Amino acid sequence: MPAPTALVRPRDATATHAARFPVATAELARVAAVVLDATRTGGATSAEVDVSQGIGQSVTVRKGEVETIAYNRDKGLSVTVYVGRRRGHASSADFSDASIGDTVAKALAIARFTAEDPCAGLADPDRIARSWPDLDLYHPWDLSVEEAIALGREAEAAALAVDRRLVNSDGASVSRGESEFFHANSLGFGGGYRSSRHHIDVAVIGEDAGGMQRDFWYTAARSPRDLASGVEVGRIAGERTTRRLGARPLETLDCPVLFEAPEAADLIGAFVHAVSGGSLYRKSSFLVDSLGKEVFAPHVSMREEPHLARGRGSAPFDAEGVATAPRDVVERGVVRGYFLGSYSARKLGMATTGNAGGSHNLVVSHGDDDLPALMRRMGRGFLVTEQLGQGVNAVTGDYSRGAAGFWVEGGEIAYPVEEVTIAGNLREMFRDIDAIGRDVDRRGSRHTGSILVGRMTVGGR
Repeated sequence: MPAPTALVRPRDATATHAARFPVATAELARVAAVVLDATRTGGATSAEVDVSQGIGQSVTVRKGEVETIAYNRDKGLSVTVYVGRRRGHASSADFSDASIGDTVAKALAIARFTAEDPCAGLADPDRIARSWPDLDLYHPWDLSVEEAIALGREAEAAALAVDRRLVNSDGASVSRGESEFFHANSLGFGGGYRSSRHHIDVAVIGEDAGGMQRDFWYTAARSPRDLASGVEVGRIAGERTTRRLGARPLETLDCPVLFEAPEAADLIGAFVHAVSGGSLYRKSSFLVDSLGKEVFAPHVSMREEPHLARGRGSAPFDAEGVATAPRDVVERGVVRGYFLGSYSARKLGMATTGNAGGSHNLVVSHGDDDLPALMRRMGRGFLVTEQLGQGVNAVTGDYSRGAAGFWVEGGEIAYPVEEVTIAGNLREMFRDIDAIGRDVDRRGSRHTGSILVGRMTVGGR
């Protein structure tokens, strides 16, 4: 068996991958300029355009056999025009001049039949980025199909070798992807960059007298050098599945709930949604008018860090060309910032926070305890390692989701748990956070350790 592919120093394939993109970088800028010229000629008072392209490869192996091989190689443009305060939008995958003309004409036609909106328009000129840092987001992975297949087989084999009760597989996937975009508007902004995203994931199935269980693990990074090896990913997936064998439900009770770091990120995601512009100006959030108010326990802070090198959520400017900057979002439990683009900011009578297109890397404060130490601190309660369903009411904050994990007794795992529901209200859950672990999961854009909530209802038999 060859050495794990993820650990082999990747070949420098920047030039090769540049040639494999559908068009050259200069063509993206040229198309953007043609689009903006067409909007001016057509009578738009202002406009913005995104031109993008991407390439990728994904291989899935199941039980040692190749199940799927997929490629993508695409490009597209989208244009938004404003005729006064009327807005129109259209898109196309064709970069020809004739298609550009048709696309712009459709956007203008939509704008002329749209009601005026006093909040519509481009970002304020003084917020537009004029320079920006290189965030080291582009690392092509020169991985052939044959190498990806070998890596997938290696990862799956490592998972199945963990325990003889691992009898089946949902497969191992190995994917590499690269993208590039150029954004321009009639305020004079023009800029873009390339980025990459690669991952390896494995899911296996175990069976014993108590039934079947499934679990998975994955690694994801901008650079292949930052990926865990396929063997490590497979081993963790196998161990996670094995430890779930023999799971059983609980009796309904109230107890502390400890969210493992990957699941804790969902709690942070619920907060981000609740303090994002669309939810706030529509008043469809339980955190309306929460700015300056204590929402979390006083030991909880969060900071948005859009300029982290190689970060999943890193961006030098947002989807409107507004410069991003690090900032405190929660300070000692108090909400210090929302997530706003220009439109939602105007609806709220505020200024954009550089979050058109979404939040960036959100880094959550943490203590010194790792996951075992948090279990000891909890003493007796439920450790959540998987959540099911979408039972979050954004308006009221009510939280109710299916869950699986482990019952903890005396600070140690006692047995695996399945078929239960965890329920509470996010207002109370956020205030009732007892501790956040140092086992920070950085694979996504919300960097948090495991979160211990002091009390929730666990619904079982």
